[in-house]
Amino acid sequence: MALTVTERIRLRVDRFHSDRLTGQWGGRHILHSRAPSYGDIVLNSNDYLALSVEPRITHAIRTALRSTFAPRFASGAYLPADHPQVVLERSLAEHLRAPGGILCQSGWDAKVGLMQAIADPGTPVYIDQFAHMSFWHGAKVTGAPIYSFRHNFPGHLREQIRAHGPGIIAVDAIYGTNGSRCPLTQICDVADETDSVLVVDESHALGTDGPAGSGMVAALGLTERVPYRIASLAKAFGTRAGFVGANNADFVDYFKLESHPAVFSSTLLPHEIAGLAATLDVIRLDNWRRQRLRELSTMVRRALTTLEFDLEGSASHIVALQAGPDARAMAMRDFLEARGIFGTLLCPPTTARNRALVRFALHAGLTDQHVDRIIGACNEIRTHFGATPPIEPQPRPAKHAQPTHAGLASGT
Repeated sequence: MALTVTERIRLRVDRFHSDRLTGQWGGRHILHSRAPSYGDIVLNSNDYLALSVEPRITHAIRTALRSTFAPRFASGAYLPADHPQVVLERSLAEHLRAPGGILCQSGWDAKVGLMQAIADPGTPVYIDQFAHMSFWHGAKVTGAPIYSFRHNFPGHLREQIRAHGPGIIAVDAIYGTNGSRCPLTQICDVADETDSVLVVDESHALGTDGPAGSGMVAALGLTERVPYRIASLAKAFGTRAGFVGANNADFVDYFKLESHPAVFSSTLLPHEIAGLAATLDVIRLDNWRRQRLRELSTMVRRALTTLEFDLEGSASHIVALQAGPDARAMAMRDFLEARGIFGTLLCPPTTARNRALVRFALHAGLTDQHVDRIIGACNEIRTHFGATPPIEPQPRPAKHAQPTHAGLASGT
């Protein structure tokens, strides 16, 4: 007799517990570990510029909370031009050197909403193999044919477009799993040559890269060649929101009435808007934070490369140790935590099977002594575990392949 819907759901839950929780992880949830103590080095936050306790930002949030009594919720499409959220949208767009911009509830909403607003069943979508999962989800919503291309490989992208026709290209400026940077100029060349439309996720670059933190697209002088940019503001901006930047100001009103996440989500709260506005001001002014982040990131990457760790092309403040199978990743994570170093363990579906990572999100608040401790702990990791995990070769992605090393969820 066929299983009921309830029984099928229960079977999936039971399979997770038997196969992963009990089988692969030995009865302990892979993401459960001890909490940091005073003096530990915490590298599992996306607060790249160390703004979480910045007084100028916390003061703006407190002031807004004291002066707000009954916030009125509404869709962004119905806000007047002088509403603080609309004013902030214009400021963020100006910061990115974009003619128009829209604030969303999250980076996930921004990406899914944008894909839903620009893709359709007749337009192929080409997604970097390591790009954020929200691109895949947004493209699926539209019924568009989806084709992956090998990570940071413009030549394979060109082959895919030659086979399936012009479409939408989706990449991350900096990839959140391993910190590698997209060869954006070359990707722009492919988009121009094939009459395709490029979308760049600046989540891990906005605030840390470019003039006054305006992102990697602006840093490379590519603003006019990238029609759409997206960012989760839960990274360097440290808050709950997302942003869409567009090279056509008319796109703003279109998006707010055609993108389902925009239509069916409420506005941001007044204290969130105030905090974001203050954060933007600090990011523009405090160039020393970006400089410090670049310096210490370079030190860590050079040291780990010397220790023979394969950083998968990291060229940013995100550095990941390849761990291999989940059990080895858990042991490495526990080993580091015992030495006061707290990274993030990434496992499927964030990574491919047997390709778990221990990721360090470096930040501007780290001292030289912190950097020495991080490098010292990694040296011990090399001694105890080796620099190279036992990883099986990954197959070449199929034409309609799902991501084999998908990006992080928006809030991660």
